[in-house]
Amino acid sequence: MALFPAAAPPTRRRTALGAVALAAAAALLPSPADAGSAPGALTGHCAGLSHLRVPGAAYQQADCLDELTTAGTVASGHTDPADWAGLTPKDLTVPSGVPGIQVDGYFPDTSTTNTNHGWNHDAQFVVRLPDRWNGGLVVAGTPGNREQYANDRAIADWVLARGYAYAATDKGNTGLAFHRDGVRPGDAVVEWNTRLTQLTRAARTVVTRRYHRPPARTLATGMSNGGYLVRWQLENHPELYDGGVDWEGTLWRAEGPNLFTFLPSALRHYPAHAAGGPAAGRARTELHRAGFPAGSEFLWPFHHQVYWDLTQRVYREEFDPAFDGATEAGTPYCAPGSVPGCDADYDYPARPAGVRAAVERVALTGRIGRPLITIHGTLDVLLPIARDSDVYARMVQEAGRGGLLRYYRVEDGTHTDALFDSFPDRLRPLLPCHRSAFTALETWLATGHRPPAGRTVARPADADAATLLRDCPLDG
Repeated sequence: MALFPAAAPPTRRRTALGAVALAAAAALLPSPADAGSAPGALTGHCAGLSHLRVPGAAYQQADCLDELTTAGTVASGHTDPADWAGLTPKDLTVPSGVPGIQVDGYFPDTSTTNTNHGWNHDAQFVVRLPDRWNGGLVVAGTPGNREQYANDRAIADWVLARGYAYAATDKGNTGLAFHRDGVRPGDAVVEWNTRLTQLTRAARTVVTRRYHRPPARTLATGMSNGGYLVRWQLENHPELYDGGVDWEGTLWRAEGPNLFTFLPSALRHYPAHAAGGPAAGRARTELHRAGFPAGSEFLWPFHHQVYWDLTQRVYREEFDPAFDGATEAGTPYCAPGSVPGCDADYDYPARPAGVRAAVERVALTGRIGRPLITIHGTLDVLLPIARDSDVYARMVQEAGRGGLLRYYRVEDGTHTDALFDSFPDRLRPLLPCHRSAFTALETWLATGHRPPAGRTVARPADADAATLLRDCPLDG
């Protein structure tokens, strides 16, 4: 479905540009002292629109908008609410009053899973350039296998309102069949990292052209798979960034833990737990042993229905397609031993060495080269904290990079903030904690004052839903 209406509203100007191939000069990071507000009077509303080029883009379309946040882009067709569905609480406040330029487009690619704008073309991106710029750039990849607007409510609205330029990528493949992209096992996820690197370089050049100086600070952030991208970028391309905020990023390690070392346990044992009876207690113990925290049982039915089975099957197909032979992405909700290649029977350590080699291609090391703040909820039952960020924090320490990390375990946070609407008395949304972490990173980079030492951020016993949606002090 095309997101843009057939006729442009009179309040915006549009220019479409195809087959752009410009050489991007390397933009050096200026010192923090060079950062500052670029008054709108120096540039004007949407100044330079017709001269903006995204280096390397096969196609781009630039629009002058009166509103870059979702307060305006939903109505104007410059976002897709389906991309962010289920990621944020329903009562999240949407900022407004951010005019500027939005550039949509795509880089050359051969896969066609992203149907936004009717382009049927992957490697789509969005770049937003507010008229009043604070000198910074925020880049992001998407959670799950969503498209480039997935962070618009959770991240883009807020950073744009703070004056940042913003850029996001669809990671080069989308949807439940993302694993069809590429030739070798792991290729689709390898491309995620390549696409964020590509977009960061291109966005820095676009920012420089728009504001006549390079960004004083480039920050990476994202949730889930987007958080994984932040970790990987700071490990492998620290020269492009000043720092990052990782919101419960996915952990990939060839030796484990990874998705395949705990999700099969959920598939094997949850049905017995749900059925009750004599086997239920043992099944619960096995789920706890796999990493799913005690006290999270009320979240298990939803994750069994929505996440566990599907996530295991489609990611296992990406890294180990031979497991189920000619079947693509396994048999949904199969019982152990019921069919050949049932993912409830999956035993990652017993699989051929080539499977671990495929995971190694995207594995993290902990060797970050820039400041990183990680937040993760203690009731995450898609990426259990004990099998994910707890491990990654130890990896960073063991790599000798502990001084670059601040890690906050958020009590009663879970993987998907929309679940807060269903359990406001039992959960805490992570979104306010992400914003606290982001501002703490800003202070860290601007003054050298490090945020509070890593800790568990307690959920206030007497806090109402409005307070939890607004506040998350990392030092309280």
